[in-house]
Amino acid sequence: MTTARPATPRGQRAAGRLPDLVPALVRLLIAVGAGAVLALWWRHTASVTGAGDWLTGAGRITGLLAGYACAVLLLLMARVPLLDHVIGTDRLARWHAMGGRYTVCLASAHVLLIVGGYALSSGTGVVSQATTLVLDYPDLLKGTVGFLLLLATGWLSARAVRRRVSYETWHHLHLATYLAVFLAFWHQLSDGADFVTDPPARLAWYVLYGAVATALAWYRFVVPVRQALRHRLRVAEVRPEAPGVVSVYLTGRRLEALRARPGQFFRWRFLAPGMWWAANPYSLSAPAHPTYLRITVKAAGAHSAAVARLAPGTRVLAEGPYGAFTARRRHDRKVLLVAGGVGITPLRALFETLPGEVTLVYRARRPEDLALRGELDAVAAARRATVHYAVDEPAGHGLPMTARALRRLVPDIAGREVYLCGPPGMTDAARRALRGAGVPRRRIHHESFAL
Repeated sequence: MTTARPATPRGQRAAGRLPDLVPALVRLLIAVGAGAVLALWWRHTASVTGAGDWLTGAGRITGLLAGYACAVLLLLMARVPLLDHVIGTDRLARWHAMGGRYTVCLASAHVLLIVGGYALSSGTGVVSQATTLVLDYPDLLKGTVGFLLLLATGWLSARAVRRRVSYETWHHLHLATYLAVFLAFWHQLSDGADFVTDPPARLAWYVLYGAVATALAWYRFVVPVRQALRHRLRVAEVRPEAPGVVSVYLTGRRLEALRARPGQFFRWRFLAPGMWWAANPYSLSAPAHPTYLRITVKAAGAHSAAVARLAPGTRVLAEGPYGAFTARRRHDRKVLLVAGGVGITPLRALFETLPGEVTLVYRARRPEDLALRGELDAVAAARRATVHYAVDEPAGHGLPMTARALRRLVPDIAGREVYLCGPPGMTDAARRALRGAGVPRRRIHHESFAL
């Protein structure tokens, strides 16, 4: 179904380029910090002579960088509002994942280089030297346990392994990272040559880790508890929307104080039997209202399937709002929204509220899988926007995710800002098609809410 093209846009061009500048500034600050860490090593290294010293020096460098990287990784996932709302949760998660791989490599290199360097300098075997280090050096047994935990977390986060475990299992096992960093921290200060004889360097390391620990404690524990006490969210209604898809309406107090924007998501913890221990991310499927919020959930696992059975009155803890998949990313008056399956949920809220000329393309497997279709038609009629539906079954009503098909459907696509949400396979294909249709990469906005 297609409604008329929009005649007059609403609103004005989004002001400022803060979302474009902040990621670059954050990357610059991270690089400056790494430079300062290398300067610390340089300051304490008078000379390097012999193969043993070269290996030990390289081990010190990789150890310092691994310790610094651990602090950065934790800060990226501390859910600091400035970072989360401007950079975006999924981009921070990608940085965290990439940084995690580097950190595991640096930590592994540190262990191998230090053991090898010490063994070469002392003329002992590698196994004997490793045993001596672990058992005789202060806090090195803790550091070894932390290193093994870091390796295990890195293995669990590998893409091939990650796909085989549920989100809840992966999330809770990933918390071992905190313990790994805690154990390694004491080893750094007790055994690190750059800290043992340099009180200012020790103080700087304490300040770095103390600031990260404070951010984690505040934004991941204190703020959610304070929000729960203030807003007292409860399930008001669970309403079927499509096969396996339900909308959950939640009521509470002073919900306008949450300042949730269309396109953002919360991590929801439903205090029901078998569900209270998991906090899963679900985006708002309607603009936030002063008296209620709404999410729309598809049964894709044990937790999401149980959402359909929630009883009215169930208490809810909500952490958020999170994400930068909002109107703040928009720079132009013409916008294209591309949704696949339950990916319509954040785009439904954006479809109603984004100013300018908006077109929505919504793909699903069958007509009955087009959740919230009645609302989308009503929004399109009210704001004189355009909505295109495409289904795989029955044949003949689909939309090939190709540049040619998208240009035929939206002739001016190259001049539009694009918001994209859906299953990974669909979004990957859509990004390639959009680039092929002439949409610049910087105008394609996508955020994964499963991270």
